Amino acid sequence: MAKINTEPSTAEDLREVARVVFPANKDLDALPLYIDGPINRDGPSSAGADTANQHPDDILSRRSVRIRAGRRVSFGSYFNAFPASYWRRWTVAESVVLRVRTTGAGSLIVYRTNARGVAQRVEDRRVSGSTTCEFELTLAPFGDGGWYWFDLIADEEGMVLDAASWLVPSHGRPVGRVTLGVTTFNRPDYCVNTIKTIAEADGLDEVLDELIIVDQGNKLVQDEPDFPQAEKAMRGKLRMIRQGNMGGSGGFARNMYEVVRGRDTPNGVEKSDYVLILDDDILLESEGVLRATAFADMCHTPSIVGGHMFDMYNKPLLNAYAEVVNPYRFLWGPIDGLGGVDFAERGLRSRPQLHRRWDADYNGWWMCLIPRVVLEDIGLSLPVFIKWDDSEYSLRAKAAGYPTISLPGAAVWHVSWADKDDAVDWQAYFHERNRLIAALLHSPFAKGGRMLRESLTTDTKHVVSMQYYPAKSVLLAIQDVLDGPDGLHAMLPTRMPEIRAMKDEYSDARVVKDPATLPPVRRKKPPRTMGAPKSPTKAQLIPWAVRTVLKQTLRPVRDMAKEYPEASVAHMDSHWSYLASLDSAIVSNADGTGASWYRRDPAQVRELMVESVKLHAELLSRWDALSEQYRAALPEITSVDAWARTFAENGPAQ
Repeated sequence: MAKINTEPSTAEDLREVARVVFPANKDLDALPLYIDGPINRDGPSSAGADTANQHPDDILSRRSVRIRAGRRVSFGSYFNAFPASYWRRWTVAESVVLRVRTTGAGSLIVYRTNARGVAQRVEDRRVSGSTTCEFELTLAPFGDGGWYWFDLIADEEGMVLDAASWLVPSHGRPVGRVTLGVTTFNRPDYCVNTIKTIAEADGLDEVLDELIIVDQGNKLVQDEPDFPQAEKAMRGKLRMIRQGNMGGSGGFARNMYEVVRGRDTPNGVEKSDYVLILDDDILLESEGVLRATAFADMCHTPSIVGGHMFDMYNKPLLNAYAEVVNPYRFLWGPIDGLGGVDFAERGLRSRPQLHRRWDADYNGWWMCLIPRVVLEDIGLSLPVFIKWDDSEYSLRAKAAGYPTISLPGAAVWHVSWADKDDAVDWQAYFHERNRLIAALLHSPFAKGGRMLRESLTTDTKHVVSMQYYPAKSVLLAIQDVLDGPDGLHAMLPTRMPEIRAMKDEYSDARVVKDPATLPPVRRKKPPRTMGAPKSPTKAQLIPWAVRTVLKQTLRPVRDMAKEYPEASVAHMDSHWSYLASLDSAIVSNADGTGASWYRRDPAQVRELMVESVKLHAELLSRWDALSEQYRAALPEITSVDAWARTFAENGPAQ
């Protein structure tokens, strides 16, 4: 049973590691993440139904809320419950103290869950007047999962939660210092907003050394009208660095580099204990910075501590709760059932799966804290522009004994990926190349497991779908991998513009903003069935693929399809098996802002398929030698010295 202490603690070594907070600007859309709704485990219950009754005026401040007469409010929510199992597994903490200050009469009830999400009442107290309650709670039974939280039930006159927080014994550990690192390319408005958020955040001064923004664009953050005011509010803790566009890996590597190198002060060179890297197109829940830093301070071993990503335009929607790399496929993504979690449908208490502790392989660099000692030991980011830099880094850290923890309660809101399809634009190159490099470095399976087979399959799907631009990009990626790791730094600022410049050569890559300007859909003989054809089953796939490739390479394009598209295909319907049945089509893009005219070209199909088979065969035959080559080069290409030379060679964009 949890140990309960009903008297305020006199211990001097307690450290506040998480404060109960409420949404900035009284944002009711985000409120289901702070106040949990009705419990319903059977299906969507609209967790926001209870919070929808919360009047904005009831949110008195970032730390205080009014509970109206007769109402019950649960703080068993994503941001305000305490992730006990994570603290039990990864830190030296053995207990946690819940401290709650209230005004008014009512009941305070403390709950806990186990790894199966079964809730148990721990203790309840009657409160009246101005009251401070403390509960000392053991972490012993949380080996596999479980949370703590509390509810308040107001009597007839109502009550106010003045403040609440979770504290753990400090064990004599000092408070770590953190540098926040942002890298940006032409998103100055977002960056200024982030500066303001950090400047206004309560409590960050205790841990913040500085905020470094690496500006790689030509629309500068410092040219924004609000920048001078935001800079002044930082009181000397903002540093702007300009450099050429080297993608996320180049920008974040610069943040890492500055932390390893240290900064000059009147007292000599001083170094932060951590760098916490942040994407530029985010809204920051500043409390997460304090939580991630406190958690890292208390970890058994130096650990990478990541924050979660919510959808900026659908505030309660969580992108992924924990992400892993499938070692056989060598493909990253959320653990099954832990992607696309909508807390507006069901809150934390209604989701038993989220009460188990889930251990991640990596955390996205939209919000990720990395100890300086890890940077000094294993190096900086791979020089790969974008894609796989974050996951590869955590795999490298894991091999060196440094775990990655995706910490519930630390998060940002990020521009949604729901309306993007970067698998068919210039980023297809980086998806392919960097996945291959990461597999060569870290795959435990011979020849990379299933990855090469999947690579050939993916490229074939692009070809038969008339997506010749991403198909060619994939082949260029494979060729660059075959050329070895020595050129990665040199191509860092040049490869992306080269790949993007190829778009003009391919009609499938040219987006027309007004599809009405394209020819109308016409077909001499319409299909017998309405809608898209059924995809082949697993048993039918290989014969289907052979027939399709032969048809696409040998059969001439229908005459009418040369001048008119045969179909208008919505992005959601643009499956490869459907596109492969057409000779031409108008296909809308993912965000709905335009469309492209896909046209089958038998000559391109033959050329691309021959090259794809050749390159994949060479990659297979050379896999072991390439793996040794990349692994041997890794310490050098991720070193501080190698990155210093690259930074020196790539000055600011003009």
